[in-house]
Amino acid sequence: QVHLVESGGGSVQAGGSLRLSCAASGNTHSMNCLGWFRQVPGKEREGVAVIYTGGGSTHYADSVKGRFTISQDNANNTVYLQMNSLKPEDTAMYYCRAYGGSCLLPFLPGFPSVNPGGDNALDAWGQGTLVTVSS
Repeated sequence: QVHLVESGGGSVQAGGSLRLSCAASGNTHSMNCLGWFRQVPGKEREGVAVIYTGGGSTHYADSVKGRFTISQDNANNTVYLQMNSLKPEDTAMYYCRAYGGSCLLPFLPGFPSVNPGGDNALDAWGQGTLVTVSS
């Protein structure tokens, strides 16, 4: 099992920046993908950014491209999400996720909560950290 703890959320004005951190512990060698997802009450959870732990390749949702950057510190099993030029529509609960299988599958419509590696594969979520962007 993998345990994830997020930090770094908060309130900021539009145009501002925040950096989220997610520290992983436990069976970290089983992590294929480390990603950030977000959810607004009443809406489906959506993928924001993901990094492939093996090679470092990244993928972003169109809504955050050019503004958010995901990175990892392999030595400390930590993934970061640098969020710049924040907009009110970025307001959400942000969750860190460690999973196997296809890193990109959860970014397809209808698949954000599906376990890409199958029912018995790793799919761990953090407790979430709230980001609020005011106009």
